[in-house]
Amino acid sequence: MVKTEIKIGGFGGQGVILSGYIIGRAASIFDDKHATMIQAFGPEARGSATSSQIIVSREPIAYPYITCPDIMIVMSQEAYTKFAPELGEGGILITEEELVKTDDLRPDIKHFSIPATRIAEELGRRMVLNIVMMGFMTAVTDLVSPEAMRKAVKVSVPKGTEQLNLNAFDRGYEYGLEIRKREA
Repeated sequence: MVKTEIKIGGFGGQGVILSGYIIGRAASIFDDKHATMIQAFGPEARGSATSSQIIVSREPIAYPYITCPDIMIVMSQEAYTKFAPELGEGGILITEEELVKTDDLRPDIKHFSIPATRIAEELGRRMVLNIVMMGFMTAVTDLVSPEAMRKAVKVSVPKGTEQLNLNAFDRGYEYGLEIRKREA
């Protein structure tokens, strides 16, 4: 794909904006691609609907806004309800398995889910669920190389949490590889 549009949705406090930043940083700085990111959040921020929109491309990007996401990552039911209809035909939907119910999926969508919150809790910090999701997304989409994503995670998270976040990324990535093996 020359250009891939990604939308990440959740609620404030889940790391939606940081996730978009990490994808863009991984692509543009560590994977020799171009990237843009736009963020949106409600007036309350923490607890309200938030989204980040990322474009990753092998060529320069002239317009930074997404028009029809190819990949959608959702971490809350509200985000699924609000954003899922925007997903492009044949798109990839990635959901947090325990927070998002997807009873009404379109037949053209490729759906992947992960219990990211549970995995984050096993690691000792529920706050890293977004990084678990980033590892999982990396494994199931091949959008950005795992090496680039790991580097972006390491330099984007708060000082002192690097190893925890890298462990979260690796757990999500490994889970995604297992899903891909089962589907092959």
